[in-house]
Amino acid sequence: MKRALVLSLALAFAAPAFGQDAQTLADIRAELGDLSAQLQSLRQELVASGAKGIQAAGGASALERMDAMEAALSQLTSRTEALENRVNQVVADGTNRVGDLEFRLCEVTPGCDISTIGQTSPLGGGAIAANPVTAPAPNATPAPAGASLAMNEQSDFDRAKEVLGQGDFRGAADLFATFAETYPGGPLTGEAMYLRGEALQSAGDVPGAARAWLAAFSAEPTGARAADNLLGLGKSLGALGQTVEACATLAEVPNRFPGAPAATQAQTAMQGLGCQ
Repeated sequence: MKRALVLSLALAFAAPAFGQDAQTLADIRAELGDLSAQLQSLRQELVASGAKGIQAAGGASALERMDAMEAALSQLTSRTEALENRVNQVVADGTNRVGDLEFRLCEVTPGCDISTIGQTSPLGGGAIAANPVTAPAPNATPAPAGASLAMNEQSDFDRAKEVLGQGDFRGAADLFATFAETYPGGPLTGEAMYLRGEALQSAGDVPGAARAWLAAFSAEPTGARAADNLLGLGKSLGALGQTVEACATLAEVPNRFPGAPAATQAQTAMQGLGCQ
């Protein structure tokens, strides 16, 4: 019985909570703590069973293996805490940069009231800005394989792209903005937010396009369109005369997404701006 418990615990430790993508580092750390507590409880139970119980569990080597597992758990917990702190620091720094860009974009946007900007949403958890959008795009974009769509989600997205294809960039922008607000976190929302920036760009609203791509990148900094959003933002900043910010933003594209088509385009754009 004890041997089976030790074996099951070893298997649990070999593949801790990292298997579920939805888990946060805090969740993983909590499960590591729970696993450590279970290990301590098992040790106490094993010791209380006396020499016969320890022998049945595998002898003195069973306690040695438990010592090694406890040491590994402690090390893994420390690494998880360090990683969580690092992620929090990166998010805080990224959020501050996004807030600074929002402020600068508002300065060059006619009619934008800086006092209405408000607090910047944390990087990776932001929502689309309320400004209308427009974007040029090809035919209907199918949802990712295995994605679960809400009722009318695909048809609403296709309708927005259809309006975009007809050249009604402002109308398409409004539809993409409404789509992103109606289906937050949906499988097509990231694409809709990107196309919103494209639409505004096509409509001649460069500040609006920049803010749209900034919002899109902030919402999904590692999404399928993250590199394109960052590229669009950098190029828009350059067009608005924010050369320093544009160069810094464009430089992030190859740094974050090496090998992506947007990375090559970003380097070309940097050359055009004379970035050092």
